[in-house]
Formats: sequence, structure tokens, C-alpha cells
Amino acid sequence: MSTFAIRIKPAVSAELEAASTAEARGNFYTAFQHLERAHVIGQAVTTEHVRVHWRMFIFTVRNRRKGKAIGQLWRIIAAAMFTAPGLIPEGNTGGTGISGFRQLPIPDDLTHIMEAARS
Repeated sequence: MSTFAIRIKPAVSAELEAASTAEARGNFYTAFQHLERAHVIGQAVTTEHVRVHWRMFIFTVRNRRKGKAIGQLWRIIAAAMFTAPGLIPEGNTGGTGISGFRQLPIPDDLTHIMEAARS
């Protein structure tokens, strides 16, 4: 496991925990925003990338979003196959409402977290 992977895991876990807390409170929009943030932070590490898509899949199943759940299954497979060779669009939020090939700008606060993990 790379140093970046070790260093980024707590930030991904914090976003996933925030998502769980928000969902438990009935704040589904906020919960998914935290899942998207976890995706942006962890998408360069295969285990984290797959873990976040798995959590997105579980979220969609729990909230009866069948089409989005199927979309997340495809993304789990793609994350497992394409992360290690670097074939992922940086900044993509991982939701099914956006193309899995689209690169997006990374918010400043997440950029700082990722830069700190790289140094």
C-alpha cells in the first residue's frame, strides 16, 4: 500500500462517517454530498475508490433508487479495473448523474487534504 493510500484513508473515512451521520438524521442530500467528497479524495487509490462506490451503492439501495444502484454497480467494477492504471477522471464526484468519464475541478479544501497526503 502506498504512503498516499495510508495517509488519505482517514480523510475518506471521515467523509463516509459524516455521510452516515447525515443519512441517519434524514439529511439525504447532505449525506450524498459527503459520499461525493469521499469519492474525490479517495479515487486515486483502488481500495478507497471501490469502498466509496460500494457505500454509494448501499446508499442507493437503502433509499430505493434502483437505477442509480445499477449505475453504482458498474462504477464499482470500473473503479476496480481502471484506478491502478490511472484511467480515472480527476475530480469526478462518482454519482450516476454525471458521466464517469468527466473530469471536474477539485474543491480547494479537498485539494489541500490530497496535497497533504502526498507530501
